[in-house]
Amino acid sequence: MCGITGWVSFHQDARTQAPVIEAMTATLTPRGPDAGGVWLGEHAAIGHRRLAVIDIEGGVQPMTDRPEAPTSVLTYSGEIYNHHELRARLRNLGHEFRTHSDTEVVLRAYAEWGEAVADHLDGMFAFAVWDERRRRLLLVRDRLGVKPLFWAAVDGGLAFASEPKALFAHPEIRPRVDADGLREAYSLLFNTGPTVWSGVREVEPGGLLLLDRHGIRERRYWRLEAGAHPDDRDATVARVHDLVSTAARAQLEADVPLCSLMSGGLDSTVLTALLADELRLREGPDARIRSYAVDYSDQAESFTGDVLRTGHDTPYATEAGAFIGTDHSTVVLDPRALLDPEHRKAVVVARDSPIGVGDMDTSLYLLLGEIREHSTVAVSGEAADEVFGGYPWFHDPKALAAPTFPWLLVTGDEAAMPLNPELDLRIGEFRDDTYRGALAAVPHTEDESETEHRQREMQYLSLTRWLRQLLHRKDRLSMAQGLEVRVPYCDHRLVEYAFTSPWALKSFDGREKSLLRAAGTGLAPESVLHRPKNHYPATHHPDYNRGLQDMARDALADDRVRSLADETRIKPCLDTAPDQLRWGHRLRLERVVDLALWLDHHQPDLAL
Repeated sequence: MCGITGWVSFHQDARTQAPVIEAMTATLTPRGPDAGGVWLGEHAAIGHRRLAVIDIEGGVQPMTDRPEAPTSVLTYSGEIYNHHELRARLRNLGHEFRTHSDTEVVLRAYAEWGEAVADHLDGMFAFAVWDERRRRLLLVRDRLGVKPLFWAAVDGGLAFASEPKALFAHPEIRPRVDADGLREAYSLLFNTGPTVWSGVREVEPGGLLLLDRHGIRERRYWRLEAGAHPDDRDATVARVHDLVSTAARAQLEADVPLCSLMSGGLDSTVLTALLADELRLREGPDARIRSYAVDYSDQAESFTGDVLRTGHDTPYATEAGAFIGTDHSTVVLDPRALLDPEHRKAVVVARDSPIGVGDMDTSLYLLLGEIREHSTVAVSGEAADEVFGGYPWFHDPKALAAPTFPWLLVTGDEAAMPLNPELDLRIGEFRDDTYRGALAAVPHTEDESETEHRQREMQYLSLTRWLRQLLHRKDRLSMAQGLEVRVPYCDHRLVEYAFTSPWALKSFDGREKSLLRAAGTGLAPESVLHRPKNHYPATHHPDYNRGLQDMARDALADDRVRSLADETRIKPCLDTAPDQLRWGHRLRLERVVDLALWLDHHQPDLAL
């Protein structure tokens, strides 16, 4: 995994701007701690930071199609899981290869198929190709949006990067936030395109962007489609098993140590079992995969449930590790580590955004840092809930009937940081308008029932919005630690197949994720197979709550924070006894603390 950046301008000679592209590239060093490089042409400057995973020696970037007088230059982040098959196909078409890297496969595939290259790639990726002959820039992002890709206009063209911080190293792009940006951030609707930063946009998942002298053109090369489902229950369960197994096997490839994130839930346990079986096939019966989980010191002693968590993960993860035969470790964190200002700042800097989930972000960042001591690649169970219908809102009549995005009902507005009413952001109107537009984009079939119609809406919203912020979180915090995280449940063939599966199949046993549970039979302990959905763990330690309240009071001493936040709605959270602080109200305080850190680090121009 890597960091990419660069710009194209038809109004200036980029060859005179080496310090600029070097500064942009340097901001992405945590994403690529192993190596870095830049390429300069008349109209294009391309930068890259590398985390070496496949072909350590040969995958150096930016990569050109030929050493002398290149006609195309590539900077690429991600993993192409079908690169062996594509390499063989491209060789048959007459292409020659200098390396064993998947990077060169992308470069040669562009030479063969041009902007249609993305149609041939299976994996997670974000890349830019500068075509010297056509004087054209191509930006491409993977189908589910696993890898990020941002861009902003500059004089005569545009700049792009894996993270906004690299764009801000360009002299023409300032970190500026206006009312639209605050509305995007704090509405919690997870639009893709606009960002909290004025003028900074994302390339759409499953989308590409072309820039030439005629301007910018964007299009989608992939989107979810509704269609007839050809299989009965048994055939569907078997197909799901095959698709998940295939995705897991493909993502086991690496020339560096690899491990699994296993919480003790259904999704990660099934995935870890498949990885462990494949590893034993490749390396022998004694091969064992490393697996990791996170816990908090207070939860280990006395679990405290809340609206999102009904059980303690650690016993299930330990049992699953023994059942599968992994080298399992649990990273236990205490309040001091979670409250450490340097850890909190690192998380906010990694996100480039004031919106996070507090201790859950910090704990994930620390967990991934511990994993990086032993592994360079981790495999995670993100997207199974979206693909198979695991969230409560798929099963709650109130959520199904509500005319809004279902995750807004989980904790209500008590978890959202209240913004200063004088800003008049009209977030309620924005949510209503966005919801109507989001539903209009949902694909349907002509003969679907009312239940099927609504469940397809819920799944589409979950896959195209809720999942995106989870993928952003996992990418930013893992790459801040120089760790690549792979997500097999985001395999687009699996997503497509599950999306066409009727709701009656997704819930045939009266539970969430029926198809995955049936497909995972024999791969996990019975206790895990039948365990209810449990969200990422959070601490409830009074010392953490007390420390968080102190940090929020300090944050509110900042005039900029007070200008944005509604103190009257935050004060009750500060006055509550630490051992009585509800999770939703605590998250409100987390957002105040993160806002202060974000303002302090980025120093954005506030145009409100």
